[in-house]
Amino acid sequence: MMAKEMTAEEVVATMHIGELADRSQMSLRTIRHYDEVGLLKPSGRTEGGFRLYTERDFTRLLLIRRMKPLGFTLEAMSGLLRIIDALEASQPGHDVAGIRAELNGFIEEAAMRRAKLEEQLAMADEFLALLRAR
Repeated sequence: MMAKEMTAEEVVATMHIGELADRSQMSLRTIRHYDEVGLLKPSGRTEGGFRLYTERDFTRLLLIRRMKPLGFTLEAMSGLLRIIDALEASQPGHDVAGIRAELNGFIEEAAMRRAKLEEQLAMADEFLALLRAR
């Protein structure tokens, strides 16, 4: 997939992978991996071939980062990103009910996974209380 042409504003507001890694608190290796598997393609490249990312790419990376602790697979992450892209590309007046239904499915799944993590956290708190009581 080729990187799209960037607007003048996007060219000015780009960052290299190091800045993206610093801002997102993720490793260069992870970001490169997400590029390799198609989750986060850079919006452009310098003449020397260095990746360039925009604020939109940063926001997308944060979304990916927030899915990871909930145990979503790379395929699930890719599916959600496709849904978000489809919603952003939809034209006014087009029927987006199916896309919204898919998004709602992700929301329900994320809520269930969060509830499970909350239960695990409560058990961890209980465990710590038992240890501290000794």
